[in-house]
Amino acid sequence: MPNSPSASKRLRQNKVRQARNKAIKSAMRSQVKKVRAAATAGDIETAETEFKLAAKKLDRAGAKGIIHANTAGRYKSRLSLMIKKAKAAGAAS
Repeated sequence: MPNSPSASKRLRQNKVRQARNKAIKSAMRSQVKKVRAAATAGDIETAETEFKLAAKKLDRAGAKGIIHANTAGRYKSRLSLMIKKAKAAGAAS
């Protein structure tokens, strides 16, 4: 339990921020899953449109410090590589 008024306020602020960060992180992860699912299914158009949304959410989370900026870049790089491989597999078939 906080012992001072400022500690009480800090606790309230932390709870609000934690909820906001959790929602942003959850939405980001869901979007990444949609891209992965579309790429593995071979649906390139859907994967590319979902990737644009995922990139936006990753960049936003990275800019706000919810995840590290380099982590956001790494996710985007791996997703784009996955889409590129799916395209190559689709063209080869």
